[in-house]
Amino acid sequence: MAGRKRVRSLRCPTCKKLVLRSDPEFPFCSERCRLIDLGKWASDGYVVSTPIFDPDEREQHPGKEPEGGADSAKQGQQRH
Repeated sequence: MAGRKRVRSLRCPTCKKLVLRSDPEFPFCSERCRLIDLGKWASDGYVVSTPIFDPDEREQHPGKEPEGGADSAKQGQQRH
């Protein structure tokens, strides 16, 4: 298989259509899908599922849970 060039591609995050790396809207298939994705970000459609914390901060305070730790996660589950 000498001389075969590999083309990079992936699926559009919005509509799942195959998109080549060379396409002008990459990683989206079109401006429409790009704007739909932007709208989801703007309206908080995407969320981080786990709390964000700095590993260095945890080493400085070994017994302390990071902001939004396990207790607040349990509270959030009870609200649903």
